[in-house]
Amino acid sequence: MPLHEAIFRFSSPRAQQIYKALAPELSDEVNPRSITRCWLEGEDSLVLKVEAQDVAALRAALNMYLRLVNVADEMQDLA
Repeated sequence: MPLHEAIFRFSSPRAQQIYKALAPELSDEVNPRSITRCWLEGEDSLVLKVEAQDVAALRAALNMYLRLVNVADEMQDLA
């Protein structure tokens, strides 16, 4: 049972594109000690929720997914 959790809400007109970019990563279980969920709230709000058994697993999952959100957003500038 997860003991630690973090929830991030991103407001962006690109929320749907960022969600689509993250979807393949969310379908793969990267770490059995953490669970990551992502969903859209409305057209311009992306929610990222990470639950983990320990702080180290939470930190690792957050580092990965926050970096992916950042890269997906930056790539929209290039496209």
